Amino acid sequence: MGACSEFPGRPNILIVDDDQSILTYTKILLGTGNYAVETALGGEEAIQKIQTRTPDLMLLDMSMPTPDGLQTLEACKKLVPEQRVLMMSCDSDPAKVSAALRLGALDYITKPIYKAELEATVKRCLSPTPECEVPVLHFTASTETEYIDDLENDLSFLAACPVMKQLRAQCSVVAKVDVPILLLGESGVGKEIVARLIHKLSPRANKPFLKVNCAALPAELLESELFGYEAGAFTGAVRGKPGKFEQANNGTLLLDELGEMSAPLQAKLLHVLQDGEFCRLGGRSNVTTNVRVLAATNIDMKKAIRRKTFREDLFYRLNAFTMKIPPLRERREEIPFLVKHLMVKFSAKYSQEPLTYSNALIDACQRYHWPGNVRELGNFIKRYLVFRDEQLIVSELEQRSKVSVIAKTAKPAPQPRTAAPTRTSSSLKSLVHSSTVRTELKALEEALKVTDWNRKLAAAHLGISYKALLNKLKRYQLAPPHSLKKVS
Repeated sequence: MGACSEFPGRPNILIVDDDQSILTYTKILLGTGNYAVETALGGEEAIQKIQTRTPDLMLLDMSMPTPDGLQTLEACKKLVPEQRVLMMSCDSDPAKVSAALRLGALDYITKPIYKAELEATVKRCLSPTPECEVPVLHFTASTETEYIDDLENDLSFLAACPVMKQLRAQCSVVAKVDVPILLLGESGVGKEIVARLIHKLSPRANKPFLKVNCAALPAELLESELFGYEAGAFTGAVRGKPGKFEQANNGTLLLDELGEMSAPLQAKLLHVLQDGEFCRLGGRSNVTTNVRVLAATNIDMKKAIRRKTFREDLFYRLNAFTMKIPPLRERREEIPFLVKHLMVKFSAKYSQEPLTYSNALIDACQRYHWPGNVRELGNFIKRYLVFRDEQLIVSELEQRSKVSVIAKTAKPAPQPRTAAPTRTSSSLKSLVHSSTVRTELKALEEALKVTDWNRKLAAAHLGISYKALLNKLKRYQLAPPHSLKKVS
């Protein structure tokens, strides 16, 4: 498909609707905007037309007889994958809008259509880089506040690769539709940033945005945090307290690490999503709430459903629209831009001048696999601002890479053959256990050696928690040489 910047003439627009009066009206609206406008009466005619000529933009009605808008969209996208499509709808049916976005629609507009809104939306969709996509490295004050960095609201979003630009475009569209959204991705990829962006672009932007980490609290405390409690509900409850569902009324609530929520709480959450009401702990009457729920998790939800640790009905209730944020290692082309962006952000936050850096730092960052994703990259930049020594932090980054490689490639040493044991099953079990111990011990020793016994760094790159590493050191009775001071 040709973007409008690639065509010196007027952009060509194809309007598709089953109502001739709507076609005529919309054509008149766009005809004054220096566009070449064609029409198609229904989905079949539209599909036939794009096989001979691809329009710069298709305005497609959602509610048509077979093939309806979604079927026509899917067929057109198969014929011309790069076809830009703007959906038109008499209502904002969340299910239909979500389906259209999944199929590749850029945006949607609600009927009745008004000239100013139509022209603005069409202009945005025809732009070579749609305005809903963040311009790379345009760090002007207005752009940074609106799209990239809003320190007051803890919002930072930069899209410098196709997959993140598509994600940003999805955020701008799905923000308008008041449905739950499930955010998937590894720890540190920016799920909370995406959630805050959706809230800021939504009609609820001037209402509260609250976050609850479902993994940070025991089930009993999490229930009171979400739903509140009445005076006397438990020992120490001298007065009632509203929960997050009350505090975020008419706003947005982010349930982070949702996969860690207990089964009883999942049932109560399902009730709130279905009926919009709940009961405080110790309460006798229901409380009504109007909250948009965004949920984030880094676990495999389908596996959790199979293991019966997460309710399938709750998953489908939350899964009106799913957004998967890719890990940083799958969008390495963004790293140079993120480094610059984070340098500007953190130097301003800490009242410092941004530090310069060489290509060697960028090369080291692009080689590293970033298990902690953007959060780890941000900590790396903070560390550079503290130590102000590029060679030091690049060296540390290279050490981390070595530790990671060692942990992944460590293999047990070959063992000499011995006589066949008399009890095969128990001996095989012992052999497997012994092999596992040797592999684990070697990986631990190598990781600690490369990091000069920096236990936190070694734990991070072995992919285990700091507490787990300490337990293993105790189990294997590993201690640093006398010449080294223990580093925690």
